[in-house]
Amino acid sequence: MTVGRQPERELIVFDRDAVRAVDRAAIEKYGIPGIVLMENAALGLCDHALRMLPGSDASSRVLIICGSGNNGGDGYALARHLHNRGVNVTIAALGRPKPESDAGINRRICEHMRLHLIDFERGSTDLAATHDFALIVDAIFGTGLDRAVSGPAAAAIEWINAARRPVLAVDVPSGMDCDTGKPLGACVRATLTVTFVGVKSGFLAPEAQELLGEVAIVDIGAPRELSERFGRSVRVPERNAQAR
Repeated sequence: MTVGRQPERELIVFDRDAVRAVDRAAIEKYGIPGIVLMENAALGLCDHALRMLPGSDASSRVLIICGSGNNGGDGYALARHLHNRGVNVTIAALGRPKPESDAGINRRICEHMRLHLIDFERGSTDLAATHDFALIVDAIFGTGLDRAVSGPAAAAIEWINAARRPVLAVDVPSGMDCDTGKPLGACVRATLTVTFVGVKSGFLAPEAQELLGEVAIVDIGAPRELSERFGRSVRVPERNAQAR
């Protein structure tokens, strides 16, 4: 019996250094402010988050857990857009971004908008009824994570996994090494991972599949020439090419 060849799909794949190179070149060579890239990321996230709400009910409650870096900044920017679409948003902060960073600017806008913002470690009362949240957004760590997760961040990741609610991971599930796909200790188990620019190298690893959930790619406005320059083309079996 002849077995047909498994259909393949071509993906553009990025490791940690390539992602940094795309961002740096977009900002320094093309003059695109980092906060514009963050805004584009948030708009893409918003579309996917709305699709994950039950019956596309914009009045649902969404919890966004934000770290102190750019991944958290994406979360703060997402909170603004969801609020403007009528979603009941709660932001739980893990640390505070530097005031003049892109993340800090987005947090300050959320504060001026008087969005519901709590400290994750002190918000046990607000977070007790996890069933009240239709969706949890993981915006704790991004592609830069290369060390074991510990302390409050590890506790937040364990809390997310124990909540048993749909989870949208921003760029990568927090706790995953984006180059290897391996968990660095505690790691979020996502329902959907919305990743930016392109698939990360670690997403192709077998052990990453149960952590990623589905994968969607969002364009953040970096010139496509940068993806062609810094990404690498990989052909993978169709069944493993889950990015859409």
